[in-house]
Amino acid sequence: MEGVFLMSTTFGGQTVTIKGDRKKVGDFAPDFRAVDRDLQERSLSEFKEKYLVLSVVPSVDTGVCDYQTKMFNQSLSKYEDVKVITISNDLPFAQKRWCAAADMEHVVTLSDHKSLDFAMKYGTLIREHRLQARSVFILDENREIVYLEYVKEVSDHPDYDAVVDFLENKAKKI
Repeated sequence: MEGVFLMSTTFGGQTVTIKGDRKKVGDFAPDFRAVDRDLQERSLSEFKEKYLVLSVVPSVDTGVCDYQTKMFNQSLSKYEDVKVITISNDLPFAQKRWCAAADMEHVVTLSDHKSLDFAMKYGTLIREHRLQARSVFILDENREIVYLEYVKEVSDHPDYDAVVDFLENKAKKI
């Protein structure tokens, strides 16, 4: 069922409507399908790492999203059992261009532009702009959501320290 939740979320100071099924810690992370930079359909179930960090951004082409993607990938690369997946509604071509320009070719980016499957299953669709609302989900090996943050002002940064601290106590360093 398609949900609309009224958490006070703003984008550039203006209230926006978030659609989809809002999650909470302890929920099972539903499988979803999205498209990678090579136009291949991918699903959550393909990733086998013990911890998955789903870093959700409106567009990798903006300053905060660029920083978020780089920050999580660089700071979490020291853990062998953690994979960061950046999800946006950017076209796969834009994600590929960004990865090349940022020298981040190893980064996993998935585009939800086609079906909005992720957005609707995780409660991140900004109805007014057809973008993803900034959020972070950490999934454990059972694909339970063990950490999450829905950022109230979409142009704000998530709590990077909280994510790193959480994984520091859980994940295995290389």
